[in-house]
Amino acid sequence: MYQTARDLMVTTQLERRGIRNKLILEAFSQVPRHKFVPRNLQDQAYSDCALPIGEGQTISQPYMVAKMTSLALLTPKSRVLEIGTGSGYQAAILAEISAEVYTIERIPKIAKYGRQNLQQFNYNNIQLGVGDGTLGWAAEGPFDAILVTAGSPEIPKVLLGQLSNEGLLVVPVEDKLSQVLYSVRRTSEGFEKTRGERCVFVPLIGKYGWEKAPESHD
Repeated sequence: MYQTARDLMVTTQLERRGIRNKLILEAFSQVPRHKFVPRNLQDQAYSDCALPIGEGQTISQPYMVAKMTSLALLTPKSRVLEIGTGSGYQAAILAEISAEVYTIERIPKIAKYGRQNLQQFNYNNIQLGVGDGTLGWAAEGPFDAILVTAGSPEIPKVLLGQLSNEGLLVVPVEDKLSQVLYSVRRTSEGFEKTRGERCVFVPLIGKYGWEKAPESHD
C-alpha cells in the first residue's frame, strides 16, 4: 500500500512539477515518508502538503523537499549541512544521495524524534547535532551544500562562510508567514544569488534568525 502511494507521489507531485534528477526521484521512491510522521497521520504521509510533527514544527511538503534538494545540485561525493532536522525525512533523502550529511535541530524533543526515526534505517553517513543552526557547523565545514529548512529574515552570512568553493546555500527568505526560496552559489569572485519560487516554512530561530536559541551541537 505505502509503496504504491510513494510511487504515485513521485510521479504526480515531483516529476509532473519538473523534478527530473534520477538520484532524487530514486531517493523519494526508496525512503518511506510514513515512517517520519506521527502514527495518527501515516495515512496522509504521501499527500501533497506539510504535516505537523509537534512543538509547532512540520515535515515539509514532498515537492518542497525535492525542490530544495534539486537546487543543491548534489552528487554522491557531496558533504551537506541541513539546518532544521525536524522529522529526519529531509536528512534521509540527502543521505541517499550524498556522501556525508550533518543536520542540526534546535528543539531537543524534536531532535530526539528525528534521531529515532533515522535509527530505523542503516544510515551511517548522518551526524545529528542539537543547537542553534543559524551558527552552522564550522568544525565540520566547509560544505558543498547547505539547506535551511526554515524561513530566515535574511540570507545568513555565517552559513555562506561555511560553503566550499562552488558550494550552494538553499534558504527560504522573507518574513515569518511567507518566503521566497533562494539559492546562493559561492564562487571565487563572490556570491551569485538566484531568486526562486514562493514557499511557506516555520520561522528560523537562532542568533541569526528571528530569536535566540542554544548554541551546543552535543
